[in-house]
Amino acid sequence: MSVALFTLGGTISMAGAHRLTGDDLTAAMPGLPDLGHPVEIQDIEKVPSANLTAAKILEVVDAASKAVAAGAVGVVVTQGTDTLEESAFLADLVWPHPQPLVFTGAMRNPTLAGPDGPANLLAALRVACSPAARDLGALVVFKEEIHAARWVRKTHSTSTATFVSPNTGPIGHVVEDQVRVLTRPLRLDGVQGSAEPAELDNTRVALYTVTLDDDGVLLEGLADTHQGLVVAGYGVGHVPAKLAPVLGELASRIPVVLTSRTGAGSIVRNTYNSPGSETDLLQRGLIDGGFLDPYKARVLLRLLLATDDDLTVFGQYS
Repeated sequence: MSVALFTLGGTISMAGAHRLTGDDLTAAMPGLPDLGHPVEIQDIEKVPSANLTAAKILEVVDAASKAVAAGAVGVVVTQGTDTLEESAFLADLVWPHPQPLVFTGAMRNPTLAGPDGPANLLAALRVACSPAARDLGALVVFKEEIHAARWVRKTHSTSTATFVSPNTGPIGHVVEDQVRVLTRPLRLDGVQGSAEPAELDNTRVALYTVTLDDDGVLLEGLADTHQGLVVAGYGVGHVPAKLAPVLGELASRIPVVLTSRTGAGSIVRNTYNSPGSETDLLQRGLIDGGFLDPYKARVLLRLLLATDDDLTVFGQYS
C-alpha cells in the first residue's frame, strides 16, 4: 500500500524562479527508503497559499478520499503556511476516513541555509503511514510536532516554530523516526451536509475585528452582501457598548458568531453583564464561538451555511 502526496506550492517548493514538484521534494528528502510505503505523488497547483480557495481545498480533500478508497494508508498535503491552519481545519470538518490527512509546509525555502521542508515532509509522511495517527482527522505536522487541525495556529511570521496549539499543545511528536501520539482528542461531528465547491464559492462570511473606540460604521449594509459574520471581540468576548446594538441588529438578519481576538482561550457566557459584554451580546442573538479562533470560526460558519447544516455545531467548540 502507498501513501499519497498532494502538492499545492508554497515556500516548501520555492527554489528561486523554479518551483519544485513532488518528485523534487521527495528526491531531496533523506530517509524515504525507510518509510515502508511507496509515495504516490499528485502535483495539484504551484501557487502561494494566499491564492488558495476553500473550493480548491475541498477538491483536494475529494482527491485524497479517492486515494484512500484506492488503498492509500494516509495522505499528505503540502502548501504554503499563510493559510495552512484554515486549510487543515476545513479538511478536518469534512474528512470521514480513519486514515490520517496530514498538512505540512516550510518556513525556509530550499535556497536558504537550513531549509525545513525536507524534515517536515518526512515527518508528515511518517505520521500519515502510522497506525497511531488513525482516527485523528486532519493533522498539521511541523518541526516533528503533531497538531490537531482544530487547535493549531500560525503564530510567527518567520520562525520555523510558528505552528503551535495555544490551548492544548501538540498531541504528539515524531521521535527517532517513530510516531508518538500522546493524547487522542475526541473527534467531533463536523459538517454533516455535502459540501460542494461551487456553493462554498457563493457563500460570503465576513470577519470583523473589534478595535479601540469602534463605532461599527464599517458594518453598515453587511447583511445585504454577506450570509454571515464572525466578530473577533476583546478578551472574553466584549465590544464597545455602542457597537452592541449594531451587532444585535445584524444577528437578527444573519448568523453572527462571537469569538476572541486574543489567539487563545474561550469567550465566556455569563461573567460580565454590562452593555457590550459577552452576556449582553449572546442575549442579542450572537452565537457562542467558544474556543474557536476567529479564522476557524469563519471557516466553520461558511461551510455550515453552504451546506444548510445546523448552526448548533458551534456548541461542540464552546
